[in-house]
Amino acid sequence: MSFIVDRRLNGKNKSTVNRQRFLERYREHIRDAVDTAVNQRSIRDMERGERIIIPRKDLSEPQFHHGHGGRRSVVHPGNREFQQGDTIARPPGGGGGGGGDQASDQGEGLDDFAFELDPGEFLNFLFEGLALPNLVKRQLLGDTHSRIVHGGIVSQGNPSKINIVRSMRQASMRRRALSAAARRRLRDLQSEYDALLEQEQTIARQARLGELKEQIERLERRIKGIPYLDTVDLRYNHTVRQPIPMTRAVMFCIMDVSGSMSQEMKDLAKRFFLLLYLFLQRNYQYTEVVFVRHHTSAREVDEEEFFYSRETGGTIVSSALRLTADIIRERYPEDRWNIYAAQASDGDNWNDDSPACTRILQEELLPKMQYFSYIEIMPRRHQALWNSYMQLQQSMPGVFALQQIEGPGDIYPVFRELFRKRLEEH
Repeated sequence: MSFIVDRRLNGKNKSTVNRQRFLERYREHIRDAVDTAVNQRSIRDMERGERIIIPRKDLSEPQFHHGHGGRRSVVHPGNREFQQGDTIARPPGGGGGGGGDQASDQGEGLDDFAFELDPGEFLNFLFEGLALPNLVKRQLLGDTHSRIVHGGIVSQGNPSKINIVRSMRQASMRRRALSAAARRRLRDLQSEYDALLEQEQTIARQARLGELKEQIERLERRIKGIPYLDTVDLRYNHTVRQPIPMTRAVMFCIMDVSGSMSQEMKDLAKRFFLLLYLFLQRNYQYTEVVFVRHHTSAREVDEEEFFYSRETGGTIVSSALRLTADIIRERYPEDRWNIYAAQASDGDNWNDDSPACTRILQEELLPKMQYFSYIEIMPRRHQALWNSYMQLQQSMPGVFALQQIEGPGDIYPVFRELFRKRLEEH
């Protein structure tokens, strides 16, 4: 009886490795399926997996087979219908002679390959290629996050951290330094001793050989007496605690809940912000989210009230921007935070208020922010707010962005366009 033992390093996790290779190989099919699923499901269902189907025509595996080289003899069956050079007519119905989508009474076929993406894999493909623009690392004062790093070699330390290689190197250098003079003297005496051995024997020669031999033995004992390893040779690895620069950010979610926003528009805005919130929670550990709702006045609210409250009223957009500026001034200094904002509105605003919104953004908010995105939920022509914001986009294209959402199918494409990774960020 014989046994086969799997001694590969990843033997226990080979299924996981093979699955990752499979996902990488069919990445384009999976990306298309994820994009389709996003437009067909509710935002609340984004955290569940998805069933992926890959057409059988796209499934191919490398195979070993015999080539067509060399000399061979092949006997083909004859027929009474065709002669050499005849053109074979296309089968009726435009089919290929088997393997179509219609039923067949003979042979066997292959079904399309289907498998399940787990929730984590689905979200990885959902947010692939997305990032917060212009994100920079900032060192926060009093931050407790740190890591242990190598801090060099020291001569005193914990025995468990002894560096054997450096200790042996130090011992070798010490022995060489202490025995250098003795070794030079030993080489000279040994050379003189060898030269005397070749001379004729005399009384003086024998006496000198005895003296040289005694001196050589004395030097050899002195060299051997030098300790091979001394406590002064020991060297230890030193570790230090190094603060980690934090990629810390805050995202302001600003939503218009005025009377001009129909319930359908509000639902579209909520779905966009739910997708944004899921993206931040999954990809950025140290990101805070501030929720601001506004009609004629603005309030900072919690997550529950932001998504589910039915409060409504008139429209003064500048109230939300002023509140955002106040919160930044009080809690999020720009030299310590990456500041972002996403605003959703139907664009309907009090006429005299739109210039005020532009001024607040240009003078107070955008100079402190990494990125500000405005999403207008408007199936009809743009309103005054969009026209005012267009001037900002032209003057600050890398910091200010505008997009329009007309229906549920626009949410995910607009989201990807706003937060896709730019080439300059690589």
